[in-house]
Amino acid sequence: MTEAGPSLKAMRPARSGGGIDLTRLLLEGRAFFALIVIIAVFSFLSPYYFSTANFLTMSSHVAIFGILAVGMLLVILNGGIDLSVGSTLGLSGCVAGFLMQGVTLKLLGVILYPPVWVVALLACALGALVGLINGVLIARFKVPAFVATLGVMYMVRGVALLMTNGLTYNNLGGKPELGNTGFDWLGFNRLFGVPLGVLVLIVIAFLASLMLNRSAFGRWLYASGGNERAAELSGVPVKTVQITVYVLSGICAAIAGLILSSQLTSAGPTAGTSYELTAIAAVVIGGAALTGGRGNIRGTLLGAFVIGFLSDGLVIIGISSYWQTVFTGAVIVLAVLLNAVQYRRRVKKPASTDGQSTSPQLGGKA
Repeated sequence: MTEAGPSLKAMRPARSGGGIDLTRLLLEGRAFFALIVIIAVFSFLSPYYFSTANFLTMSSHVAIFGILAVGMLLVILNGGIDLSVGSTLGLSGCVAGFLMQGVTLKLLGVILYPPVWVVALLACALGALVGLINGVLIARFKVPAFVATLGVMYMVRGVALLMTNGLTYNNLGGKPELGNTGFDWLGFNRLFGVPLGVLVLIVIAFLASLMLNRSAFGRWLYASGGNERAAELSGVPVKTVQITVYVLSGICAAIAGLILSSQLTSAGPTAGTSYELTAIAAVVIGGAALTGGRGNIRGTLLGAFVIGFLSDGLVIIGISSYWQTVFTGAVIVLAVLLNAVQYRRRVKKPASTDGQSTSPQLGGKA
């Protein structure tokens, strides 16, 4: 089983005259080539773009989108969608901010200041709970993923607004005398010169890649996304897989929320607005099929870097934020069109020359 789901033989088109199929190469490597073009263009337009310091700064911004995109990829591989990740990001940050301000226990007359690691665990548990609600609605009650996650998105955002009364928690650095310092550690500290947020993204991506390529769950995920009914008949626990991917997506959203709040040292109820669309865009740009069963971590990370480096490049050369939205939307539309072309070519091209087509792997679309 490869990362992308279908077998290599089924993916390999015929070569004309012994040469390389250039169209296939461009389609499958489009995210990488797009990233190279973006770096080259903005390095030419601005002397400040191509520098190690700027790349590290941009990468710390990409880390948030990348972590969200990894969770979104798992959901999309299953043939679903998760519109609630942006709201979950905002709520997890608000919960962290609430806990950092101290929890008043009126009956005991005390104020508790939990340590940062407890705050992080509770925020991740909250993200898992939101994902569990999504998964149960979709897997057990057969609510369409778009409708279920859209409803949960509004509910979670509403809870964040009610919790904060529309205000923002500021100064989340903590106090030494209270024993709750270190919340800004994720946002500002570096290890070997690399921002910790980027290292967290690398660890999450590595673990997700191992899960997809080296575990039974990864095979189940590709199978259920490619053909749910066939996977179920083959003994795959389809409902368990569905619930699990939404739980993992919620945890990824909570981690991204902690990193964002740490970078800003503040947490507001509107944080993460429209981030779910950015995560979906990164997955699509990376070559994943929205119908499920096809996609990989490498492409998703490249898609996140394409969006992040493009947005930051436009800021550096002084392009209006309105035009940034236009350019980002155009990239997303182009990526969807290229996805349609890529997978249409795979369906139309025969997989063998003896007159019989080769059936796709269980991980591909049947």
